[in-house]
Amino acid sequence: MLALRGMLDWVPMTPRERIASARLYLVCDARPRAFLAAAVRGGVDVVQLRDKRLSDGALVAAAREFRAAAGAHGALFILNDRPDLVAACGADGVHVGQDDAPVAAARAAAGPDALVGLSTHSPEQFDAALGARGETRPDQVSVGPVHATPTKPGRPATGLELIRHAAGHDEVPWFAIGGIDERTVAEVVAAGARRAVVVRALRDAADPEAAARTISAALRSAVPA
Repeated sequence: MLALRGMLDWVPMTPRERIASARLYLVCDARPRAFLAAAVRGGVDVVQLRDKRLSDGALVAAAREFRAAAGAHGALFILNDRPDLVAACGADGVHVGQDDAPVAAARAAAGPDALVGLSTHSPEQFDAALGARGETRPDQVSVGPVHATPTKPGRPATGLELIRHAAGHDEVPWFAIGGIDERTVAEVVAAGARRAVVVRALRDAADPEAAARTISAALRSAVPA
């Protein structure tokens, strides 16, 4: 991706600029490149590989498809919960949960140029993420789950109140997450979300490119992030 700086000079956007301008974020297990490419063509800006079943070697092998699809279509590639494998996977960064490595430790393992994302599930966790400074501050946060989802068994839904709490705070780019699809994206946009993470909405879609296009359009029709 490129950004216009000044009147004539075009320069590449940094990963942090790219995550700030992103709207649609896909999380999925190991998938073929054709699926990932279709999702990115439809409007996905970030793809995350999350597959806890895989050995380290298999995860690195699966990452090649993500790296290739993301690189060919201008998307970011994020690895879930394995800062130690960011370099081996060619990822742009890593995403960690509240019970995983702290942000500063993940950043140290992933490298100074890697993005580090953090999951938040309450107003207190969200506020703490935005209030962090230096190496402890995440580059992006997810907020939710808005709805209960089988991808996070046992995690209670936060509803739209957490989205409303986060709305208006863009010191750190944040993404609504949890049961968001073509049917529910309008309600999270109405609550103030400008970015969203999806899983089943694209993973299980008959036409992931079309589904991504619909969800991306709903997010991009909102007030610019």
